[in-house]
Amino acid sequence: MDDAINSSSPRRVVIDPVTRVEGHGKVVLLLDDQNLVQQARFHIVEFRGFEKFIQGRPYWELPMVVQRLCGICPVSHQLAAGKAIDQLAGVITLTPSAEKLRRLLHFGQVLQSHALHFFHLASPDLLFGFSSATEKRNIFAVLEEYPDFAMKGVKMRRFGQEIIKAVTGKKIHGLAVVPGGMNKHIDPAEVADLTAQVNEVIGWSQEVVNVARELYLANEEYHDRFAQITSPFMGLVDATGGLELYDGNLRVQEPDGQLFIDQFDPNDYTQLIREQVKSWSYMKFPYLIDKGQDEGWYRVGPLARLNACDQITTPLAERERQRFLLGYATPRQSPLAYHWARMIELLHCAEAIAELLPDNDLQSGQLSVTGEPRHEGIGVIEAPRGTLFHHYQIDDQGLVTQANLIVSTTSNNQAMNESIRRVAADQLDGQEMTPELLNQVEVAIRAYDPCLSCATHAVGSMPLQVELQNLAGQPLAVLSRDSSGNIETSSQ
Repeated sequence: MDDAINSSSPRRVVIDPVTRVEGHGKVVLLLDDQNLVQQARFHIVEFRGFEKFIQGRPYWELPMVVQRLCGICPVSHQLAAGKAIDQLAGVITLTPSAEKLRRLLHFGQVLQSHALHFFHLASPDLLFGFSSATEKRNIFAVLEEYPDFAMKGVKMRRFGQEIIKAVTGKKIHGLAVVPGGMNKHIDPAEVADLTAQVNEVIGWSQEVVNVARELYLANEEYHDRFAQITSPFMGLVDATGGLELYDGNLRVQEPDGQLFIDQFDPNDYTQLIREQVKSWSYMKFPYLIDKGQDEGWYRVGPLARLNACDQITTPLAERERQRFLLGYATPRQSPLAYHWARMIELLHCAEAIAELLPDNDLQSGQLSVTGEPRHEGIGVIEAPRGTLFHHYQIDDQGLVTQANLIVSTTSNNQAMNESIRRVAADQLDGQEMTPELLNQVEVAIRAYDPCLSCATHAVGSMPLQVELQNLAGQPLAVLSRDSSGNIETSSQ
């Protein structure tokens, strides 16, 4: 939500590009003559146009095509599109084999994505501190100082990718989903290999939950203040209100913990959510219709899911969920709590995989069914970053005529803007530019694990520039960091 600018001569701070996230964006802050932040905007500056160029394609191609949105979470798009084309094919209920294979695939996807974000992108900040030396804030420093911890992260992500490979044939951009089901079973040898590994992965998952919790609680007062905003939360839940990643109905939880809506059919999402377009960003701004554009923004993802659900079906993750909420009468709001929640979900996925692997339906049984074709299909799942919507319409020849995708990060768009504004208001001090300012703005963004273009994560040092300008566009001060991590400050 943008406020009116109170000063006749606001100054403009630009962070361009924001990296070590998926895609490209920049941050613009406007300050009044008392150096108070009056406006914060997270600009998404790239355009990919998937919703347009898939028009005219046969609907059965969609799981293969839309997974190319992302190199980290292609499975999420494949499954969301798969659920939509099931409806287009007239299929409401999958066979036990098909549903269990899809769920196993999804658990592997969420596990590997969460491991990648926590260990490679977030852990340098969390382990060394937001204000630590620039050369330490990267995965290579983590490998050097915490080699056992870092290697467990690598192995956990590899395990998740092996699950994906077993189901789809490839670790990245494999294909298993077909209209009304799946195209193959898992080989018994692969099941045996994964079964031999899974208990160790569960143990590692418990360890990393403990690390995430300890890092958060070590300075809880700071974490509850940093980038702090208040919002409703949205996610899928099962019929009993439990955490549900693949299927279920929508629940929206108010900031005070009360339910705004519960067990809402995701096929009716257009009656719940509307999208706003703003001229300065290619990413849309979803909002709850009944709350309006200004007050209706919400958050999705691991923090939203753990706050909104009533329980988790796997015992170890449920115990950690209860610890997560202990002492809080209302939902946790701190964006940095996303990291802790993310690791609890990682543990849940590891447990769920262990429960599924012995099931014979993964290796045998009917894989697909058919039905009476329809002209509209909607698929909604919980991707690693939050609720993901795929909505398609087709003609009589089965060609796509209209498509709408609400990617998880889109739902967090306004929240990221508000968190950036909070950090900038707390940290910006006149015209003085510091490396800590650069990193703290990015820390707030990275907490949401944004996928700005559904592209591959950028790993390593971040070229970044913050520039303070007057209204005439003249630079007052510049702080820059090159791709090697070297920082240079200059005043004009």
